[in-house]
Amino acid sequence: MVIGAAVVLFIASFLDYFDYGSTSVDAPNSWDSLGNAIGVYMVGVIGAALIVLSRSQPQPRKVVGLDLAQFGVAATVFTAWSLFWTIIDLGQIDAGAGLILGLISSLALAAGAVASPLLPALKAPLAGAPKPQAVQPPYGGQQPGQGYGYPGAQQPSYGGQPQGQAPAFGGQPQQPGQPDPQQAQAPAQQAAPAGDFTPFWFAVPVARPLYGEDGSPSPIAELAPGTWYLAVEQRGPGLIAQTQDGRRGVLQDTTGIQRG
Repeated sequence: MVIGAAVVLFIASFLDYFDYGSTSVDAPNSWDSLGNAIGVYMVGVIGAALIVLSRSQPQPRKVVGLDLAQFGVAATVFTAWSLFWTIIDLGQIDAGAGLILGLISSLALAAGAVASPLLPALKAPLAGAPKPQAVQPPYGGQQPGQGYGYPGAQQPSYGGQPQGQAPAFGGQPQQPGQPDPQQAQAPAQQAAPAGDFTPFWFAVPVARPLYGEDGSPSPIAELAPGTWYLAVEQRGPGLIAQTQDGRRGVLQDTTGIQRG
């Protein structure tokens, strides 16, 4: 609405400012008087440009504590106010097409500029919100599939022994079909959690706090983007997550996480 009204206002500045009827006198347009063209018409067009520029940025720029959209709204209101009183105070002279069309477009422009921050349907920025950063390994770190924290790597099963790991020094190789004595001696509390939940790897789109399982309000760690973490249990709407150093806590905000 603001852009369309600004285009019509710019076109109106080149049309006849006055209407002399059937006389042979050429009617001037606003550009015959720079005070009208630049001081009135172009002020509204510039105001519309400031509003569009402000709405096209994720974060509005500010000048002297005010964002550009506020300057733009003031400019459009000034143009509509000036043209309104000009057409009221013409006296015996008839308004030309440029003045009439300019008043209509300036009123529409001012209405759109004022309504934009008030109506929810017009508040959406013209530029899309920035997308979360893609999960990438930290600079100089391990690539996906290498080391702890990345799906597809040689990872220990939850509560068990590392998959595919050779026996400790001095031990005997396990024969096919024989039970693993180390697994037989594993404590009961290290068994995989019961229920239908299956542990999985995940990454967060932005840094998020990890709270203690005891319900403490203070975070015990912070999950950072670019790192994979292991979800070991469902806790209501949240997840019990395990960090690289073995700490476990509750991730309350699971929106937007990326499963591995």
